[in-house]
Amino acid sequence: MKILMAVDGSPASFDAVALAGRLLDPAVDEVAIYFSPAELQRRMPWGASLVEGASEALFEEATKRLPATMARTVEAIVSTKSAAVGIIESAAGWSADLVVVGARGSGSLERLMLGSVSRAVVHGTHLPVLVVRSLPPAERALRALVCFHSASAAAVAGTLGKMHWPAGTQGEAIGVTESLLAGPLPAWLEKRVRDPDTAAIAKAWQQEHDDELVALKSRLQEFQRTLPAAFGHAEPIVAQGNPGEQINARAKADGVDLVVIGRTPSDALTRWMLGSTSEAVLTHSHASVLLVPVEKK
Repeated sequence: MKILMAVDGSPASFDAVALAGRLLDPAVDEVAIYFSPAELQRRMPWGASLVEGASEALFEEATKRLPATMARTVEAIVSTKSAAVGIIESAAGWSADLVVVGARGSGSLERLMLGSVSRAVVHGTHLPVLVVRSLPPAERALRALVCFHSASAAAVAGTLGKMHWPAGTQGEAIGVTESLLAGPLPAWLEKRVRDPDTAAIAKAWQQEHDDELVALKSRLQEFQRTLPAAFGHAEPIVAQGNPGEQINARAKADGVDLVVIGRTPSDALTRWMLGSTSEAVLTHSHASVLLVPVEKK
């Protein structure tokens, strides 16, 4: 893989490099560190020589976060463009397979806004984007949760198959059913099951619900077989309710470090009125998020 990692000198950007370093194969993968002297100049109004020295120190500090066994020379990509535009254009020009950015902070305001650069990159590129929120302890195995959706399953599996998953990675797969029949029999209907007509409706409702869960589990198991071995050991998770809420709740409960989710195309009106699962996960997850775009057919 060719992985472009954007840094700006903040701890969050260095954490992003370190986490991405755990997910690459140092023997074959190529890495480029992106930074903008113009951004450094804006944030630190020094002379040109001092900014140049700061740029060199930034690149050196970022490179230290990568595996010492990197077989290929880490490339420095410098741009005078604004951060988001520079990252997107540089990733395309370098033919990157993955873009890595850090999300500063973990407070409620940061989760709401995410950060203009990170969000602009996510929505401005057709490449998978890893948004890193925190760096898991190096001594602990990586915990990852991959989200299933039929529209994005192939794209997600393809991206995960290109990545290097460290030994011991604990991978899980989750699928969420959100139909009107999700969940047990509603209380208002359960109270009237003694009525013959209502009882027939209740029985059909329950059967439809049970069949949907069985079908989802079957699709999840089929999806698991397309994923790297790290995601094939645990029983797939079948959840019911709002997908974004269920995914985030499971990730938090299991102490997940990385959530992997597809980002299917939707129009602006749909996103504004209904939101989307990937947006909900990206905005509210405490874990890092890898978003895999799906081309619109």
